[in-house]
Amino acid sequence: MKRGLDIAAAAAGLLLLWPVLLGIGLVVRLDSPGPALHWSRRFGADNRLFLMPKFRTMRTDAPDVATEALQDPDRWITPAGRWLRRTSLDELPQLWSIFIGQMSLVGPRPALHTQDDLIEMRTRLGVQVLRPGLTGWAQVNGRDVIDLNRKVELDAEYLARRSLRFDVAVILLTLREVFTGRGVTH
Repeated sequence: MKRGLDIAAAAAGLLLLWPVLLGIGLVVRLDSPGPALHWSRRFGADNRLFLMPKFRTMRTDAPDVATEALQDPDRWITPAGRWLRRTSLDELPQLWSIFIGQMSLVGPRPALHTQDDLIEMRTRLGVQVLRPGLTGWAQVNGRDVIDLNRKVELDAEYLARRSLRFDVAVILLTLREVFTGRGVTH
């Protein structure tokens, strides 16, 4: 049932938001040279690597390793990228990943290919069996401001509590977080 709802929601989102997606892509292209989308290497269900689309928020000459770039984010993030990150609109292309089955609306956020510690911790707790989500229980409980251990604890709690009702609650809490901008640090 969850997969069917993911497909329906992603398809509806892509159909309804295509003008917004096109407009954001144009803004990204006009703001700085380079493609509108960035394809980030991430780990999904069962620790399978996949390419996750996001609107590009950093300059194209930013280091490939995210942790390096995040040590001085102001140097690499574009003006439009700041706004996209603050509003979470950079995440909208992930509707495609949901539609094709690489992601879900709700689940643990997909780990970067460089986050070996996160991948190992999730695997140890069995969280890797879940499809990664556009949003998740950790995102509505602190997002960028909580440490890695707490994120993994929340991911494990989601695994234990997952249900359609819980997913709806996480989605509603996500809307609140996006509109308030809480928990976004970069």
